Amino acid sequence: MNEYTDEYLDGLRLKGDELADATVEALFAGAEVARYNTLMRWFTVSGQALPEDVPDAARDYLEATATPPEWVDWAVMERARQFFIDNDVHISTALSFAAMPACYVVPHIAKLLSATHSLAYPSRRMAETGQFTVYLMRPDAFEAGGRFLPAAQKVRLLHASIRRHLKEAGKWPEPVPICQEDMLGGLMMFSIQVLDALHRMGVHITPDGAEAYYYAWRVVGAVLGCDPAAIPPDLEAARRFSDRYMLRHMGPSPEGAHLTGQLIEMYEGVVPGTLLDPVVPALIRFLVGDTTADWLQVPRSRWDSVIGVAPVLLGALERFEDRGPWAAQLSDRLGRLVSVLELSSLTRGRVMHYAIPQELKAEYGVRSPISRWTPPPPADLS
Repeated sequence: MNEYTDEYLDGLRLKGDELADATVEALFAGAEVARYNTLMRWFTVSGQALPEDVPDAARDYLEATATPPEWVDWAVMERARQFFIDNDVHISTALSFAAMPACYVVPHIAKLLSATHSLAYPSRRMAETGQFTVYLMRPDAFEAGGRFLPAAQKVRLLHASIRRHLKEAGKWPEPVPICQEDMLGGLMMFSIQVLDALHRMGVHITPDGAEAYYYAWRVVGAVLGCDPAAIPPDLEAARRFSDRYMLRHMGPSPEGAHLTGQLIEMYEGVVPGTLLDPVVPALIRFLVGDTTADWLQVPRSRWDSVIGVAPVLLGALERFEDRGPWAAQLSDRLGRLVSVLELSSLTRGRVMHYAIPQELKAEYGVRSPISRWTPPPPADLS
């Protein structure tokens, strides 16, 4: 099939997210961004009453996007959650060392990421992604008390604000930053690229598990403002879209190399000592391949050949899990512990709030006064 033609994909590059873009425009026009950011720090779970002082535009948006798409198949979502639980350490590894470098090897995406203050410290992007994924795979993700939907609502406005900043600067080479094609491309990074990395690591994946995992990210795409009609409907279509997207856009760039260097340095700092530092770039090179790794200036080392035994070690782990329910349960618990410790290291104990940035880096010419909003004093009850 040839549905993802250049003409079709070029059309997606002209589309943003109408609802989120209109909401952000109204918040900036009313000088209400600071108030929104302050109040949203306390809006963290589904079913929670919105703060009374939330700006009207934000209230309308939050109420309109408070529920998941009607077409969600919850049985498939449960299979996706179980797939994540069974493979959480492997998925975290794939997200960190395959999906993020895949983002960096798309030059205009690397440039966009470099333009945002969200990368003021290198671990922020990974912390936000890790926390978001953990929220998604909790049993209550879409229920009252779940944290996923409020996080997704904030991320959607965050993307819209970056679109606005870059268009306002007048220095972005295309009409729509974070366009529909790039939003779908990002979806592929965290679904297809992760599944490919799991296969590369030798993780056993059933076709049903892979389809369920992709389905979960398809739901995520709809929640984050991707046009549901444009989201590839299944894993096979997603593969075709991903291949076309990467062939159209991937290549070397200074920003991509810089971001990859930050990623390597960050993870080298997570592990105490320096003995295992070369493992990080070796793992990236193993998962993304030499061409991509060279474009991203991933350093070579003697570990490049040693890391190839990873599938053998993972095969041994899977054989251990097959010894009985107790072994699988122990492995799952250890996996969750490692993932929690990694996320805690990346977040530095903070909760990521996905605030709307009021400005981007100075070189993009987008500077706005930083106003501080404080809640009004309590009413006089005397």
